[in-house]
Amino acid sequence: MNFIALLVTLVSSFLISSVIGLWLIPFLHRLRYGQTILDIGPAWHKSKQGTPTMGGIMFIIGSVLSCLAGWCTLYFSQQGLADAAQSGLFYLVGGFAMALGFGVIGFLDDYIKVVKKRNLGLKAWQKSAAQLLVAVAYLAAQYFFAPTTQLWIPFAGSFDIGLLYFPLMLFIIIGAVNAVNLTDGVDGLAASVTMVAAMGFMVISAILSYSQMNLMAASLAGGCLGFLVWNFHPAKVFMGDTGSMYLGGMVVALAFGLQMPVILVFVGIVYVVETMSDIIQIGSVKLTGKRVFKMAPIHHHFEMCGWSEVKIVAVFSAVTAVGCVLAVLAAL
Repeated sequence: MNFIALLVTLVSSFLISSVIGLWLIPFLHRLRYGQTILDIGPAWHKSKQGTPTMGGIMFIIGSVLSCLAGWCTLYFSQQGLADAAQSGLFYLVGGFAMALGFGVIGFLDDYIKVVKKRNLGLKAWQKSAAQLLVAVAYLAAQYFFAPTTQLWIPFAGSFDIGLLYFPLMLFIIIGAVNAVNLTDGVDGLAASVTMVAAMGFMVISAILSYSQMNLMAASLAGGCLGFLVWNFHPAKVFMGDTGSMYLGGMVVALAFGLQMPVILVFVGIVYVVETMSDIIQIGSVKLTGKRVFKMAPIHHHFEMCGWSEVKIVAVFSAVTAVGCVLAVLAAL
């Protein structure tokens, strides 16, 4: 593992992402690209009305440019020549392409909300169709450039599941992206949880000597940290669907790049809980007319219980860290 390339990626991602905020936030203010707070959320969130959104552009640019810089450092170092030539290059380039594809869907959703003044953004079928297209494109590319039908099961090993691999991976990709999107509901939450998850991926990829996934994870961790300079409570900017869907794509790309998609159950434990809380709430209301949680997803439940946004971020990040420890043990 090339430590210099890793350091270049991590530091440059943080610097680029945080410095872009100096220009982007005033620019978004001038365009009046402010977040509309829906009435269905906690009442005190109304004070956030008008906070600029689409701030995810910061870490999108930061992660892409920093990973390119890190990869060039890796490639031009004697130690890294062999690593840079590995077939893992598909998972790096293809992973970023997938994440950017989801980011574009999120951008269109945000654009419709803030510019066209249609609060719900893209229609549900439009968003689902676009996500399906990106996911299918990624799996098709994987079939041609890095074909596999092996499914890794934590603590059990890898098994060839044949054609079942593709619908299962489609479910994991779209499910994970939407789960990360659900997690973005409290100042600093999605960025903090994803930063910890990225650090977990950094450790796993280093242990398993996946150099290019190590760089991708570092670019994501640094980008999230740079964004938190502006997004930590009280947030001066929101990432919007532009950012949250890109983060979802990056998390998926890292899991696939390690050839361990199911490891998201551990690394993304918070994403899983957020999604399950939403499903349980909707199911309970439809079946019994009663709510299980005060509000879903579950971070809003804790808000309604009196937890501060800072406490929610801290606890959820700590839970993610525990999940990452389990992921490392599973990967070993």
